[in-house]
Amino acid sequence: MKHLTVSGSLIALALVAVPASADTLQEALTDAYYNNPTLEGARAGLRATDENVPIERASGLPSAEASASVTEFLKQRSTSFFTPDRALTAGIDLSVPIYSGGAVKNSVRAAKERVEAGRADLRATESAVFTQVVAAYMDVLRGQALVSLSANQVDVLSIDVEATSDRFEIGDLTRTDVAQSEARLALAQGDLRSAQANLIAAREDYIALVGKAPTDLQAPPPLPGLPSDAATAVEIALENNPDLIAARESAAAAGYDIEVAGSSRLPSVSVFAGYDYDNYLGSVADGPLDPSDPGSPVVPSDQSATAASAGVSLRIPLFQGGRPAALQRQATARATAALEQVIAAERDVIAQVRSAYSSWQASLAIIESSQSAVSAAELSLEGVRAENSIGNRTILDVLNAEQELLQSRVQLVTARRNAYVAGFSLLAAMGRAEARDLGLADEGVLYDPIDNYERVSGSIWDWDRDPAPQATSTSTVDVEAPTADIPEIAEPEDTP
Repeated sequence: MKHLTVSGSLIALALVAVPASADTLQEALTDAYYNNPTLEGARAGLRATDENVPIERASGLPSAEASASVTEFLKQRSTSFFTPDRALTAGIDLSVPIYSGGAVKNSVRAAKERVEAGRADLRATESAVFTQVVAAYMDVLRGQALVSLSANQVDVLSIDVEATSDRFEIGDLTRTDVAQSEARLALAQGDLRSAQANLIAAREDYIALVGKAPTDLQAPPPLPGLPSDAATAVEIALENNPDLIAARESAAAAGYDIEVAGSSRLPSVSVFAGYDYDNYLGSVADGPLDPSDPGSPVVPSDQSATAASAGVSLRIPLFQGGRPAALQRQATARATAALEQVIAAERDVIAQVRSAYSSWQASLAIIESSQSAVSAAELSLEGVRAENSIGNRTILDVLNAEQELLQSRVQLVTARRNAYVAGFSLLAAMGRAEARDLGLADEGVLYDPIDNYERVSGSIWDWDRDPAPQATSTSTVDVEAPTADIPEIAEPEDTP
């Protein structure tokens, strides 16, 4: 199994220093895997889908029922010669379906296909949650870097304002130069507040997904298995994308529904057996041994009776008002719609993969150009400051050079974030961004949906039940509200 191992050229946010005790992306994904309510809810939904298999299979299994009643006869028929005052009646009936026109067989097959579709949907939910976690993780790192850059810009501009004011006092600069410096400082202070607010929002998103606050996040590792070209990515996605697999399985289930709908016009056969017991509770009067002989002695009457029966039942539908045909036409139309959804899912997957690949490649190119821009802006700022010191450049030129350097660094940080998120989104579209692909098995036992399916599929006891429902994900009510504080920042460093 491949682990989330890394390539620094792809995304390292070099502006963020990494403390020794920092959290990792793998830890964040693991926490989400075991504690995200969306993912836990999807697992519970699949367990509910699993139950459709035993539900449909039950229609083809024997059934037995017992009944009992006590009747008090308040008034007897005047023509009745058997007049008990009360009666206890009990019986048991057994029915065994032999043939039902294929309804049970095809219903079970459809249910199994929907279980497979549900498993694919669970995989898709897992990928979607992981993609959100990765985006939130990278947003926190980017937010920290942008707050650091903004704070540094405020510090630089504050020094500029002081220096400009000092030079104004000695008549070396004009009031316009001072005003320009002060305006840039005010804008930088506003940008810092905005960056801090965005960082808090990113940390809140992280808490909602992972269940705990981010603590000194490490730069992420490189993504495994990224394709060399878009065509390869599409080929892999068409085989592994969970949304596409779910659509195919749902279409297969809809095909079985057609046969289920048509089965109601076919004969059905079952065997049955029954046993009945009646007890008149001593309410039947004693009678003569020979009713035709007035002198016949009186003997006690039987107060109970039993009966047993068995047989074969055959049902042959002759006319149902066109209902079976309508049901089958309806099922056929739904199966056609399901097949169209497969094509729609396929188109969507292809578009997702190509778009994610393009975004990933574009972000890598932006990283490269932004690194060059940062280097050039640093040299430019150094030169403009030197020229300003001898009067060849104005204060506005210095301010513009500082702003260009800031924008280049912001673009580099954003491009690194976008490249990682686009790369992970590409893996998700290819069906390779799940726990089994990211090495999370090393952190604990992975959830296996087959375990629950095997547990319930053979259950035929009517009194089986699971424990009372309860949420397993933890609440974040007690998680302290995040702040815009950032870890210690290292000097900017370009990675080749």
